[in-house]
Amino acid sequence: MSSSIHITKHKTLTGTVNRLPASKSISNRVLIMDALGGGKSTLTNLSEANDTVLMKQLINSSDPVLDVEDAGTTMRFLTAYLSVQGQEKVITGTDRMKLRPIGLLVDALRVLGARISYLEKEGFPPLKIEGFEGQKTNQLTIRGDVSSQYISALMMIAPTLPKGLTLTLTGKVGSRPYIDMTASLMRKFGVEVQVNENVIEVGPQPYKPCDYRVEADWSAASYWFAFTALADQAEITLPNITMRSFQGDRVIADLMEQLGVKSEPRGNNLLLTKKEAYEDLTFDFTHCPDLAQTVAVVCAAKGIHGTFTGLESLRIKETDRIHALHQELQKIGAQLIETGSSWKLVPTHNIPETIPTINTYLDHRMAMAFAPLATLRNVVIENPAVVRKSYPGYWDDLKTVGFTLTEV
Repeated sequence: MSSSIHITKHKTLTGTVNRLPASKSISNRVLIMDALGGGKSTLTNLSEANDTVLMKQLINSSDPVLDVEDAGTTMRFLTAYLSVQGQEKVITGTDRMKLRPIGLLVDALRVLGARISYLEKEGFPPLKIEGFEGQKTNQLTIRGDVSSQYISALMMIAPTLPKGLTLTLTGKVGSRPYIDMTASLMRKFGVEVQVNENVIEVGPQPYKPCDYRVEADWSAASYWFAFTALADQAEITLPNITMRSFQGDRVIADLMEQLGVKSEPRGNNLLLTKKEAYEDLTFDFTHCPDLAQTVAVVCAAKGIHGTFTGLESLRIKETDRIHALHQELQKIGAQLIETGSSWKLVPTHNIPETIPTINTYLDHRMAMAFAPLATLRNVVIENPAVVRKSYPGYWDDLKTVGFTLTEV
Protein backbone atom coordinates (compact mmCIF):
# COMPACT_ATOMS: atom_id res chain seq x y z
CA MET A 1 0.00 0.00 0.00
CA SER A 2 1.07 3.59 -0.61
CA SER A 3 2.68 5.82 2.02
CA SER A 4 -0.58 7.73 2.66
CA ILE A 5 -4.29 7.38 2.06
CA HIS A 6 -6.77 10.21 1.39
CA ILE A 7 -10.28 9.74 2.82
CA THR A 8 -12.92 12.00 1.27
CA LYS A 9 -15.37 13.54 3.72
CA HIS A 10 -18.59 11.54 4.07
CA LYS A 11 -21.04 12.47 6.82
CA THR A 12 -23.91 9.98 6.40
CA LEU A 13 -22.96 6.38 7.13
CA THR A 14 -24.98 3.21 6.52
CA GLY A 15 -24.07 -0.42 6.08
CA THR A 16 -22.65 -3.56 7.63
CA VAL A 17 -19.02 -3.77 8.70
CA ASN A 18 -18.26 -6.99 6.82
CA ARG A 19 -14.60 -7.41 7.73
CA LEU A 20 -14.76 -6.69 11.45
CA PRO A 21 -12.00 -8.96 12.75
CA ALA A 22 -12.27 -11.69 15.34
CA SER A 23 -10.75 -10.90 18.72
CA LYS A 24 -6.95 -10.81 18.59
CA SER A 25 -6.72 -11.10 22.38
CA ILE A 26 -8.87 -14.22 22.49
CA SER A 27 -7.24 -15.78 19.42
CA ASN A 28 -3.70 -15.45 20.76
CA ARG A 29 -4.69 -16.94 24.10
CA VAL A 30 -6.53 -19.96 22.71
CA LEU A 31 -3.63 -20.70 20.36
CA ILE A 32 -1.27 -20.90 23.35
CA MET A 33 -3.70 -23.01 25.38
CA ASP A 34 -4.28 -25.37 22.48
CA ALA A 35 -0.52 -25.78 21.98
CA LEU A 36 0.00 -26.45 25.70
CA GLY A 37 -2.75 -29.08 25.47
CA GLY A 38 -1.21 -30.91 22.54
CA GLY A 39 -2.87 -29.12 19.64
CA LYS A 40 -6.06 -31.22 19.61
CA SER A 41 -8.65 -28.43 19.84
CA THR A 42 -10.85 -27.13 17.02
CA LEU A 43 -10.44 -23.36 16.85
CA THR A 44 -12.62 -21.42 14.40
CA ASN A 45 -12.91 -17.78 13.34
CA LEU A 46 -9.38 -16.98 14.49
CA SER A 47 -8.30 -13.39 13.96
CA GLU A 48 -6.68 -12.46 10.65
CA ALA A 49 -4.65 -9.76 12.42
CA ASN A 50 -0.92 -9.93 11.80
CA ASP A 51 -0.26 -10.55 15.51
CA THR A 52 -2.33 -13.72 15.35
CA VAL A 53 -0.95 -14.81 11.98
CA LEU A 54 2.52 -14.55 13.51
CA MET A 55 1.45 -16.51 16.58
CA LYS A 56 0.13 -19.36 14.41
CA GLN A 57 3.32 -19.40 12.33
CA LEU A 58 5.78 -19.23 15.21
CA ILE A 59 4.21 -21.35 17.93
CA ASN A 60 5.26 -24.62 16.27
CA SER A 61 8.09 -23.28 14.15
CA SER A 62 11.29 -25.31 13.94
CA ASP A 63 13.32 -22.20 13.12
CA PRO A 64 16.01 -21.34 15.67
CA VAL A 65 15.21 -17.61 15.45
CA LEU A 66 11.62 -16.37 15.78
CA ASP A 67 10.80 -12.83 14.61
CA VAL A 68 7.61 -11.49 16.23
CA GLU A 69 7.96 -8.18 14.34
CA ASP A 70 5.96 -5.60 16.36
CA ALA A 71 3.59 -8.06 18.07
CA GLY A 72 3.91 -7.45 21.80
CA THR A 73 1.39 -10.11 22.81
CA THR A 74 3.15 -12.67 20.65
CA MET A 75 6.53 -11.78 22.17
CA ARG A 76 5.32 -12.14 25.75
CA PHE A 77 3.17 -15.23 25.33
CA LEU A 78 5.78 -17.10 23.27
CA THR A 79 8.53 -16.23 25.77
CA ALA A 80 6.60 -17.98 28.55
CA TYR A 81 5.42 -20.82 26.32
CA LEU A 82 8.86 -21.67 24.96
CA SER A 83 10.44 -21.39 28.41
CA VAL A 84 8.48 -24.40 29.69
CA GLN A 85 8.83 -26.37 26.44
CA GLY A 86 12.54 -26.93 26.97
CA GLN A 87 13.36 -25.49 23.55
CA GLU A 88 16.35 -23.38 22.61
CA LYS A 89 15.17 -20.37 20.65
CA VAL A 90 16.02 -16.76 19.96
CA ILE A 91 13.05 -14.37 19.96
CA THR A 92 13.51 -11.00 18.31
CA GLY A 93 11.42 -8.23 16.74
CA THR A 94 11.42 -4.76 15.22
CA ASP A 95 13.54 -1.89 16.51
CA ARG A 96 10.48 -0.64 18.45
CA MET A 97 9.97 -4.09 19.98
CA LYS A 98 13.55 -3.95 21.24
CA LEU A 99 12.56 -0.84 23.22
CA ARG A 100 9.57 -2.50 24.91
CA PRO A 101 10.47 -3.86 28.36
CA ILE A 102 10.16 -7.54 29.16
CA GLY A 103 12.41 -7.77 32.22
CA LEU A 104 9.67 -8.44 34.79
CA LEU A 105 8.42 -11.45 32.83
CA VAL A 106 11.94 -12.79 32.26
CA ASP A 107 12.74 -12.38 35.96
CA ALA A 108 9.61 -14.32 36.91
CA LEU A 109 10.36 -17.12 34.45
CA ARG A 110 13.94 -17.36 35.73
CA VAL A 111 12.64 -17.73 39.29
CA LEU A 112 10.46 -20.60 38.08
CA GLY A 113 13.46 -22.33 36.47
CA ALA A 114 13.77 -21.00 32.92
CA ARG A 115 17.17 -20.22 31.44
CA ILE A 116 16.86 -16.97 29.50
CA SER A 117 19.52 -14.44 28.51
CA TYR A 118 19.45 -11.02 26.86
CA LEU A 119 21.26 -10.71 23.55
CA GLU A 120 21.42 -6.91 23.46
CA LYS A 121 20.10 -4.54 26.13
CA GLU A 122 19.37 -5.88 29.62
CA GLY A 123 15.63 -6.10 30.24
CA PHE A 124 14.63 -5.91 26.55
CA PRO A 125 14.36 -8.20 23.52
CA PRO A 126 15.91 -10.00 21.76
CA LEU A 127 16.02 -12.99 24.09
CA LYS A 128 17.75 -16.36 24.01
CA ILE A 129 15.72 -19.12 25.65
CA GLU A 130 17.90 -22.04 26.65
CA GLY A 131 15.55 -24.49 28.30
CA PHE A 132 13.85 -25.21 31.62
CA GLU A 133 15.85 -26.55 34.54
CA GLY A 134 12.85 -27.87 36.45
CA GLN A 135 10.42 -25.96 38.63
CA LYS A 136 12.19 -24.21 41.51
CA THR A 137 9.12 -22.70 43.19
CA ASN A 138 5.35 -22.54 42.90
CA GLN A 139 5.12 -19.02 44.40
CA LEU A 140 5.62 -15.86 42.36
CA THR A 141 5.06 -12.19 43.11
CA ILE A 142 4.76 -9.65 40.30
CA ARG A 143 3.64 -6.04 40.06
CA GLY A 144 0.06 -5.60 38.95
CA ASP A 145 0.59 -2.21 37.34
CA VAL A 146 2.70 -3.52 34.45
CA SER A 147 1.40 -5.15 31.28
CA SER A 148 -1.36 -7.65 32.02
CA GLN A 149 0.20 -9.75 29.24
CA TYR A 150 3.01 -10.72 31.62
CA ILE A 151 0.43 -11.98 34.09
CA SER A 152 -1.62 -13.80 31.44
CA ALA A 153 1.55 -15.43 30.06
CA LEU A 154 2.40 -16.83 33.50
CA MET A 155 -1.18 -17.92 34.14
CA MET A 156 -1.35 -19.91 30.90
CA ILE A 157 1.80 -21.94 31.57
CA ALA A 158 0.87 -22.49 35.24
CA PRO A 159 -1.14 -25.75 34.84
CA THR A 160 1.75 -27.36 32.94
CA LEU A 161 4.15 -26.80 35.85
CA PRO A 162 4.68 -29.88 38.08
CA LYS A 163 3.77 -27.89 41.21
CA GLY A 164 1.28 -25.48 39.67
CA LEU A 165 1.56 -21.79 40.53
CA THR A 166 0.31 -19.24 43.02
CA LEU A 167 0.72 -15.76 41.55
CA THR A 168 0.47 -12.73 43.85
CA LEU A 169 -0.05 -9.31 42.24
CA THR A 170 1.22 -6.30 44.15
CA GLY A 171 -0.05 -2.72 44.02
CA LYS A 172 -2.68 -1.43 41.63
CA VAL A 173 -3.72 -3.99 39.02
CA GLY A 174 -4.14 -2.64 35.47
CA SER A 175 -6.12 -4.15 32.59
CA ARG A 176 -7.84 -6.58 34.95
CA PRO A 177 -10.44 -7.62 32.33
CA TYR A 178 -7.62 -9.21 30.32
CA ILE A 179 -6.61 -11.27 33.36
CA ASP A 180 -10.23 -12.33 33.84
CA MET A 181 -10.40 -13.16 30.12
CA THR A 182 -7.38 -15.46 30.46
CA ALA A 183 -8.92 -17.21 33.47
CA SER A 184 -12.27 -17.67 31.68
CA LEU A 185 -10.60 -19.13 28.59
CA MET A 186 -8.48 -21.49 30.67
CA ARG A 187 -11.70 -22.81 32.21
CA LYS A 188 -13.07 -23.40 28.70
CA PHE A 189 -10.05 -25.65 28.17
CA GLY A 190 -10.80 -27.62 31.33
CA VAL A 191 -8.39 -25.90 33.74
CA GLU A 192 -9.45 -24.85 37.22
CA VAL A 193 -8.31 -21.32 38.09
CA GLN A 194 -8.90 -19.42 41.32
CA VAL A 195 -8.77 -15.62 41.08
CA ASN A 196 -9.20 -13.94 44.46
CA GLU A 197 -8.50 -10.21 44.33
CA ASN A 198 -4.70 -10.09 43.86
CA VAL A 199 -3.96 -13.81 44.22
CA ILE A 200 -4.26 -16.27 41.33
CA GLU A 201 -3.97 -20.01 42.03
CA VAL A 202 -3.59 -22.74 39.41
CA GLY A 203 -2.84 -26.35 40.30
CA PRO A 204 -0.98 -28.80 38.03
CA GLN A 205 -3.49 -30.20 35.52
CA PRO A 206 -3.82 -30.88 31.79
CA TYR A 207 -5.44 -28.63 29.22
CA LYS A 208 -8.34 -30.47 27.56
CA PRO A 209 -9.29 -30.24 23.87
CA CYS A 210 -11.95 -27.63 23.18
CA ASP A 211 -14.16 -26.56 20.28
CA TYR A 212 -13.99 -22.79 20.36
CA ARG A 213 -15.28 -20.10 17.99
CA VAL A 214 -13.72 -16.68 18.48
CA GLU A 215 -16.09 -13.71 18.70
CA ALA A 216 -15.60 -10.30 17.07
CA ASP A 217 -13.01 -7.91 18.46
CA TRP A 218 -14.42 -5.13 20.66
CA SER A 219 -11.24 -3.06 20.27
CA ALA A 220 -11.81 -3.03 16.50
CA ALA A 221 -15.52 -2.32 17.00
CA SER A 222 -14.64 0.82 18.98
CA TYR A 223 -13.72 2.69 15.78
CA TRP A 224 -17.24 2.22 14.43
CA PHE A 225 -18.66 3.75 17.58
CA ALA A 226 -16.36 6.71 16.84
CA PHE A 227 -17.58 6.99 13.25
CA THR A 228 -21.18 6.92 14.48
CA ALA A 229 -20.48 9.55 17.14
CA LEU A 230 -18.96 12.00 14.63
CA ALA A 231 -21.28 11.45 11.63
CA ASP A 232 -24.31 13.61 10.93
CA GLN A 233 -26.39 10.47 10.45
CA ALA A 234 -25.41 6.85 11.00
CA GLU A 235 -26.86 3.35 10.99
CA ILE A 236 -23.99 0.88 11.28
CA THR A 237 -24.34 -2.88 11.81
CA LEU A 238 -21.54 -4.81 13.54
CA PRO A 239 -21.70 -8.61 13.03
CA ASN A 240 -20.76 -11.53 15.32
CA ILE A 241 -20.54 -9.41 18.46
CA THR A 242 -22.10 -9.89 21.87
CA MET A 243 -22.72 -7.46 24.71
CA ARG A 244 -22.05 -10.36 27.11
CA SER A 245 -18.42 -10.53 26.04
CA PHE A 246 -15.63 -10.86 28.60
CA GLN A 247 -13.43 -8.59 26.48
CA GLY A 248 -12.61 -5.55 28.57
CA ASP A 249 -13.06 -3.17 25.64
CA ARG A 250 -16.75 -4.04 25.57
CA VAL A 251 -17.01 -1.01 27.91
CA ILE A 252 -16.83 1.16 24.77
CA ALA A 253 -20.59 0.66 24.41
CA ASP A 254 -21.17 2.30 27.81
CA LEU A 255 -18.61 5.02 27.15
CA MET A 256 -20.06 5.94 23.79
CA GLU A 257 -23.56 6.21 25.26
CA GLN A 258 -22.17 9.38 26.83
CA LEU A 259 -20.53 10.47 23.57
CA GLY A 260 -23.63 10.16 21.41
CA VAL A 261 -23.96 6.53 20.28
CA LYS A 262 -26.88 4.18 20.91
CA SER A 263 -26.09 0.46 20.57
CA GLU A 264 -28.87 -2.13 20.22
CA PRO A 265 -28.40 -5.93 20.00
CA ARG A 266 -30.04 -7.44 16.92
CA GLY A 267 -29.55 -11.19 17.17
CA ASN A 268 -25.81 -11.81 16.79
CA ASN A 269 -25.33 -8.26 15.50
CA LEU A 270 -25.13 -4.81 17.06
CA LEU A 271 -26.84 -1.77 15.54
CA LEU A 272 -25.20 1.62 16.13
CA THR A 273 -27.20 4.84 15.75
CA LYS A 274 -26.87 8.42 17.04
CA LYS A 275 -28.21 9.99 20.24
CA GLU A 276 -27.57 13.09 22.35
CA ALA A 277 -24.07 13.43 23.81
CA TYR A 278 -22.86 14.73 27.19
CA GLU A 279 -20.79 17.89 27.42
CA ASP A 280 -17.93 16.34 29.38
CA LEU A 281 -16.48 12.93 30.19
CA THR A 282 -14.46 11.65 33.14
CA PHE A 283 -13.04 8.16 32.71
CA ASP A 284 -10.33 5.85 34.05
CA PHE A 285 -8.69 3.86 31.23
CA THR A 286 -6.65 1.63 33.57
CA HIS A 287 -8.51 -1.50 32.45
CA CYS A 288 -9.05 -0.58 28.79
CA PRO A 289 -6.05 1.51 27.62
CA ASP A 290 -6.56 0.59 23.95
CA LEU A 291 -9.72 2.72 23.88
CA ALA A 292 -8.00 5.94 24.93
CA GLN A 293 -7.02 7.17 21.47
CA THR A 294 -10.47 6.51 20.04
CA VAL A 295 -12.25 8.32 22.86
CA ALA A 296 -9.81 11.25 22.86
CA VAL A 297 -10.37 11.95 19.15
CA VAL A 298 -14.16 11.78 19.50
CA CYS A 299 -14.14 14.16 22.47
CA ALA A 300 -11.77 16.54 20.69
CA ALA A 301 -13.90 16.70 17.55
CA LYS A 302 -17.30 16.87 19.29
CA GLY A 303 -16.36 19.65 21.72
CA ILE A 304 -16.52 17.37 24.77
CA HIS A 305 -14.17 18.18 27.65
CA GLY A 306 -12.41 15.12 29.07
CA THR A 307 -10.63 14.20 32.28
CA PHE A 308 -8.74 10.94 31.82
CA THR A 309 -6.73 8.74 34.17
CA GLY A 310 -5.04 5.37 33.75
CA LEU A 311 -3.09 6.30 30.63
CA GLU A 312 0.39 5.47 31.99
CA SER A 313 0.74 2.19 30.06
CA LEU A 314 0.26 4.04 26.76
CA ARG A 315 3.89 5.15 26.91
CA ILE A 316 5.19 1.62 26.23
CA LYS A 317 2.86 0.55 23.44
CA GLU A 318 3.69 0.45 19.71
CA THR A 319 4.69 4.08 20.21
CA ASP A 320 4.47 6.53 23.09
CA ARG A 321 0.76 7.00 22.53
CA ILE A 322 0.45 9.93 24.94
CA HIS A 323 3.06 11.88 22.98
CA ALA A 324 1.49 10.83 19.67
CA LEU A 325 -1.99 11.93 20.78
CA HIS A 326 -0.66 15.23 22.08
CA GLN A 327 1.01 15.94 18.73
CA GLU A 328 -1.81 14.92 16.41
CA LEU A 329 -4.72 16.41 18.38
CA GLN A 330 -3.07 19.81 18.00
CA LYS A 331 -3.60 19.50 14.25
CA ILE A 332 -7.35 19.82 14.79
CA GLY A 333 -7.04 22.51 17.44
CA ALA A 334 -7.37 20.28 20.53
CA GLN A 335 -4.96 19.61 23.39
CA LEU A 336 -4.14 16.74 25.74
CA ILE A 337 -2.60 18.27 28.85
CA GLU A 338 -0.91 16.17 31.54
CA THR A 339 -1.69 17.31 35.09
CA GLY A 340 -0.04 15.02 37.62
CA SER A 341 -1.63 11.59 37.30
CA SER A 342 -4.47 12.73 35.02
CA TRP A 343 -4.87 14.24 31.57
CA LYS A 344 -7.19 17.04 30.49
CA LEU A 345 -8.67 16.87 27.00
CA VAL A 346 -9.37 20.39 25.77
CA PRO A 347 -11.55 20.01 22.65
CA THR A 348 -11.32 22.02 19.48
CA HIS A 349 -13.54 25.01 18.79
CA ASN A 350 -12.94 24.99 15.07
CA ILE A 351 -11.51 22.08 13.11
CA PRO A 352 -9.44 23.50 10.22
CA GLU A 353 -10.92 23.09 6.75
CA THR A 354 -7.68 21.39 5.71
CA ILE A 355 -6.34 18.98 8.32
CA PRO A 356 -2.58 18.36 8.06
CA THR A 357 -1.59 14.76 7.36
CA ILE A 358 -2.12 12.59 10.43
CA ASN A 359 1.09 10.84 11.44
CA THR A 360 0.57 7.31 12.72
CA TYR A 361 3.96 6.72 14.37
CA LEU A 362 3.74 3.19 12.91
CA ASP A 363 0.89 2.57 15.37
CA HIS A 364 -2.24 0.84 14.05
CA ARG A 365 -4.46 2.46 16.67
CA MET A 366 -3.35 5.98 15.73
CA ALA A 367 -4.41 5.34 12.12
CA MET A 368 -7.78 3.89 13.05
CA ALA A 369 -8.58 6.38 15.83
CA PHE A 370 -8.07 9.45 13.62
CA ALA A 371 -9.80 8.08 10.48
CA PRO A 372 -13.32 8.90 11.85
CA LEU A 373 -12.46 12.59 11.39
CA ALA A 374 -13.35 11.90 7.75
CA THR A 375 -17.00 12.35 8.74
CA LEU A 376 -16.12 16.04 9.25
CA ARG A 377 -13.25 16.84 6.86
CA ASN A 378 -11.13 15.25 4.17
CA VAL A 379 -8.34 13.41 5.98
CA VAL A 380 -4.95 12.05 4.94
CA ILE A 381 -3.51 9.20 7.04
CA GLU A 382 0.13 8.22 6.62
CA ASN A 383 1.38 4.61 6.61
CA PRO A 384 -2.12 3.12 6.25
CA ALA A 385 -0.73 -0.43 6.08
CA VAL A 386 -0.12 -0.35 9.85
CA VAL A 387 -3.73 -1.51 10.37
CA ARG A 388 -2.71 -5.04 9.32
CA LYS A 389 -1.47 -5.52 12.87
CA SER A 390 -5.02 -5.84 14.22
CA TYR A 391 -7.63 -5.03 11.52
CA PRO A 392 -6.44 -5.86 7.99
CA GLY A 393 -9.81 -5.10 6.39
CA TYR A 394 -10.27 -1.68 8.00
CA TRP A 395 -9.92 0.44 4.87
CA ASP A 396 -12.18 -1.91 2.89
CA ASP A 397 -14.84 -1.56 5.58
CA LEU A 398 -14.67 2.23 5.27
CA LYS A 399 -15.56 1.86 1.60
CA THR A 400 -18.48 -0.40 2.51
CA VAL A 401 -20.17 2.34 4.55
CA GLY A 402 -19.69 4.97 1.85
CA PHE A 403 -16.20 6.49 2.08
CA THR A 404 -14.02 7.12 -0.96
CA LEU A 405 -10.34 6.33 -0.37
CA THR A 406 -7.47 7.34 -2.64
CA GLU A 407 -3.83 6.37 -2.38
CA VAL A 408 -1.52 9.39 -2.36
